[in-house]
Amino acid sequence: MSKRDGVDTAPEGRKRRAPRRSGTGSETGPGEGSDAGRTGEPSEADDTPQNRAPADDTPQNRAPADDTPQSDAPADGPPAAGGHGTRPAGTHPTGPGGSGPGGTGPGGKSRGGKGARGPAPSGAGRPKPRPRAGSGAPQFARPLSTGGLLGWTLLSAIVPGAAHLRAGRRRTGLIMLGAYVVLLLAGLAYGLTRSEEDLAAFAGADMQMTVVVIAAVLALIWFAVIVLSYVALGPNRLKQQGQIVSGIVVGVLCVSVMAPFAFTANFVLTLRSTSQKIFVPIALSTDPSVAPIKEDDPWNGKDRVNFLLIGGDAAGDRTGVRTDSMTIASVDIATGKTVLFSLPRNLQHVHFPPSSPLRKQFPNGFMAELPNGGLLNEVWQYATENPQIMGGKNRGPRALMDAIGYTLNLKIDYYAMMNMYGFADLVDAIGGLKIRVERDIKWGGHFGTAGTIKAGYKKLTGEQALWYGRSRVDSDDFSRMARQRCVIGAFAQQATPDKILLNFGKIADATKRLAQTNIPQELVEPLVALAVKVKSARITSLQFVPPEFLSGRPDWLKIRRAADKAIKDSVRPARSAQAADVTSSPGTPTTKPTRSYAAAKPTQTPTQNSQKGAKSLSELCGL
Repeated sequence: MSKRDGVDTAPEGRKRRAPRRSGTGSETGPGEGSDAGRTGEPSEADDTPQNRAPADDTPQNRAPADDTPQSDAPADGPPAAGGHGTRPAGTHPTGPGGSGPGGTGPGGKSRGGKGARGPAPSGAGRPKPRPRAGSGAPQFARPLSTGGLLGWTLLSAIVPGAAHLRAGRRRTGLIMLGAYVVLLLAGLAYGLTRSEEDLAAFAGADMQMTVVVIAAVLALIWFAVIVLSYVALGPNRLKQQGQIVSGIVVGVLCVSVMAPFAFTANFVLTLRSTSQKIFVPIALSTDPSVAPIKEDDPWNGKDRVNFLLIGGDAAGDRTGVRTDSMTIASVDIATGKTVLFSLPRNLQHVHFPPSSPLRKQFPNGFMAELPNGGLLNEVWQYATENPQIMGGKNRGPRALMDAIGYTLNLKIDYYAMMNMYGFADLVDAIGGLKIRVERDIKWGGHFGTAGTIKAGYKKLTGEQALWYGRSRVDSDDFSRMARQRCVIGAFAQQATPDKILLNFGKIADATKRLAQTNIPQELVEPLVALAVKVKSARITSLQFVPPEFLSGRPDWLKIRRAADKAIKDSVRPARSAQAADVTSSPGTPTTKPTRSYAAAKPTQTPTQNSQKGAKSLSELCGL
C-alpha cells in the first residue's frame, strides 16, 4: 500500500479501510468534527470558509444516529473531503469534549468502533423525547377516545380514583380509592350492627338534621370527584366535537349522582315537617293529662301502653266530628304483641270515671234519660260543644278517652284520629289494599248505586276500601265494624317500608291534613321503635258486638271481664283458640264497676256474631 497525505490508499478497484483515529489526546470542540483523512496534522485548507465545519447544531449538520457502515471516499478525492475541520459523508460530529456518536470521547478515545459509521436512513437520527424520571407528569398508555374517557369517568363515580390511576396520577388515585373503601366499610359496619329498632333513632329531630347535613356533604364530594376525574383524563386532547359531547354527558352524570343524596335530604326534611305538623311538643300541648317524657324511660315505667284509634266522619254536610270507628290498641312494650278492642259506635249510655267532669253531669250514664240516644260516637262532639262543663275548649278527645277507658277498665294513654275520607288517600298512596271480601258489598250512597265489590280476594282502591269499611247497605253497624278492623289490619300489614319510602310525599301530605293526636313530639322516636316491634308481632282482636255483647243495654261487668281475660290469656303460649302473648297493663284503674251498671237480661239482636274471645286478624280476615 502507499500513503498519500497521510492516508492509506488501497489498490485500484478495492475499497479503502477507514483509518483508525489517533488517540494523542487532542480534543475536538464543537464544530471540529473528525474525518476519515485526519492524521492529527493541520490541513492546508483547514481555515478556509469552505472547509470550516459548521458550529451550530442545526438538523442539516446533525449526523444520523444509527450504526450503518458506509464506504469511504476514494483516496484521490478532493482535499476538502479530508481536510481539517470538514466532515466527509459517513462521519458523525463530536459533541462537547470531543464525544458524540461514532466520535472520540474524552481524551480523544474512540467510541464508534473500528471504522467510521455511514449515514442512517432519513429521520432515524432524531431520538423521541421521553419524560424525565421523577418529573411527575402523567403518562398515558395511549390516547383516550371520547367513549373511553366517558367510561373511565363513569367508573370513577362508582369507584373514586379509577380515572386518576388511568391518567398516571397514582398517588391521588390511591388516596381517593382508600378514602372510598374506608367510607364504604364504615357504612357497612354501621348497617350490619344495627337492628330495625335502632334505626328508629332516625325519627329524632337531631338525627334527622344530621342526615340532611351528611347527605349534602356527600353530594358535593361526589360532584367534585366526577369533575376532577374528568379533568384528569385530559378532555382537551379530544377533538372539539368530543369535548362538547363528553362535557354534556359528564354534566348529566353529575346531576344523576347527586340526585339520590338530594332525594334523601328531601325525604328527611319532609318527614321532619310532617312530624312537627302532627306531633306537638309537650310545652305546647293543650292536654294536661299528657305526662312528661323521660329520655331514659319514655313510657314512664309502664309494661303496656294503650292507644285509642279513631276513624272520624267529618263530612261536608255535617257539623263537627262523628267518631264512627273506635278501636283500642293495647300494646306490650317489650314484645310489641297487640290486642285490638273494637267498640260499636252505637254503644249506649257509657259511664265516666269519677275524675271526669261529665261524671257529675251524667251520673247514670251518658244521656241515660234518652232511650234511643246517648251513643258513644256522640261523646266527642258533646264535650267539644260544652267547654263550660269540661273546663276548657277542645276536650272532646279527653272525654271519649275517659269513657272508653272506664268501660274497658284500661287507662287510655294517647289517641290518634284519622278522617275516614282521608284514609282513601292513604290507601291510594300505597297502591291499594288486598282484602278477602266475604260477600258482595254494595257501595255508594244509601242504596249502593255506585257499584258492587264482588266476593273473593280483591285489590281495592282507596275509595273502594273506604266504602267497604263504611257501607251499611243490606248490613248493619256490627258487620261494618268487622270489615273496618280487616281494613285496618290489611293497611298495617301491607304498608311496608319500601311502599312508604316510594310514596312518602303523598302519605305525608294526607297525614298532615287528616291526622290529629295528643302524642307529644318527644315520644315520636320511641313510638317508631315500638311500631317496628308491632309490625313483626302477632295482633289479635276482640269485638264487643252482638250476640255476645249488646249495645242497647250493655253488661258493663261482662265487657270488663272479657277485656281483662283477653289480655291475661295473651301471656300464655299461643293456642288455636286463644290470643297472642301480651301482658296486662299496670296502669289499669282500680275502680270497680257497680252493680247498677249491669242491666237486665238483654234482648237478642238480628246481627249474629259467632266470635267468642280474641282471635288473630289472620284468622278473621284471611290476611
